[in-house]
Amino acid sequence: MKLLNSHKLLLAGAVFLSLILAVQFVSADKLKLKTGAKGQLCLNCHEGFKEKLSQKSVHTPVKTGECSGCHNPHTSSHGQLLNSASKDLCFSCHDRIIPDNARSEHKIECSACHDAHAAPNRYVLLKRGNAICTECHKEAADADASARFRHAPVDEIKGCMNCHDPHASDANDNLLKKAVPALCVACHETEKPSFLERHMNYPVEESICSDCHDSHGSSRAFILLQNMHEPVAKKQCRKCHPDPESDFALSTSRNGAALCRKCHQESTDNIFSKKRIHWPVLDRDGCLNCHSPHASSGKNLLKGSISSICGTCHADTIRLQEASRNNPENAALCKPVKEGECSACHSPHAADNLLLSDQESFSTGVCGRCHEWKAHSAHPLGKDIIDPRNKNLVTDCLSCHRACGTGNYPRMTHFSTITETCVQCHEELDKR
Repeated sequence: MKLLNSHKLLLAGAVFLSLILAVQFVSADKLKLKTGAKGQLCLNCHEGFKEKLSQKSVHTPVKTGECSGCHNPHTSSHGQLLNSASKDLCFSCHDRIIPDNARSEHKIECSACHDAHAAPNRYVLLKRGNAICTECHKEAADADASARFRHAPVDEIKGCMNCHDPHASDANDNLLKKAVPALCVACHETEKPSFLERHMNYPVEESICSDCHDSHGSSRAFILLQNMHEPVAKKQCRKCHPDPESDFALSTSRNGAALCRKCHQESTDNIFSKKRIHWPVLDRDGCLNCHSPHASSGKNLLKGSISSICGTCHADTIRLQEASRNNPENAALCKPVKEGECSACHSPHAADNLLLSDQESFSTGVCGRCHEWKAHSAHPLGKDIIDPRNKNLVTDCLSCHRACGTGNYPRMTHFSTITETCVQCHEELDKR
């Protein structure tokens, strides 16, 4: 009985293998090409490729003479007679490069880093090490080059790829191979006395290292971020945290704005004296919604640019600003919208007026800082001119313009043409 079952398994395996080979043969020979026509015959015309094929790294289909694996020898709806779109073509073989549901993915074409035929570097890479990354990430490269203190992994042979996966990360942001701090403690021995001394004996191996350190390089020793919170710079951790021996050493003595008020009493009291307070100031995290408690590469210990911070809550407005900036019709876009400086018009903490404005009239007060609105138009504006569409509103700049941008509409208006804007109130002029 066992022998019979063994024969059945062998027979099933042979049938399965023959089916695979048959499918491969049909696929490869669907064009009924004559001998050598899949690749060798191509070199009769494309003689320049002969020298290219002598390079150190040759793409497997090219090496085996299978040009038709990627190209159609007759015609194609894709450039260079490719069988499909370039990225889809690559993924037809390299289907495991991008994990399913990847947390972060490198959004570029494969050809930005790899040569489809041959290259002098492993994995048919166009360049070696960091040189290939800095082709696109020029700003980061310039910052690294000017840094007085550089993170050692950046300068090693693998460079960026010591910490980042060049294709995707299944569980981490920024293509990181591991999450922080796990990525950092793989190299940094947190139990060493020198490490503990520098960190005031606090268990920082459980915290986010990039809250204090620039992972690439810095002008400050120990690659600390450029702007340090004063208690951190002076190693006064106990101003906010319990003793390092505490079971809750990384917790804080108070939550939210109450913690910051211990040092910033005057500014905190001023915020809470206003009629309208920005809600992030009031929640459990308070100031930490926008500011880093330890260090930052930006001014005022902000966690990022103004627009990126505001965009964590006001994503729709930031998308509108981006659409407005990218619209050639909006050459006269307001400077704060162009530069993403939301705080030029709004107080980030609190104010007595609507829209967190420090001016009673957003239009004449805020817009008037930059725009000579009285000379701008003969249209009547002001508190005595009621908007005919809503008797609760007065006619002001915002009656016709949208202060944060309007996407595809010119002059930051609510409608695509001046006429369409005007007839919203002056219905008698609507001849459309």
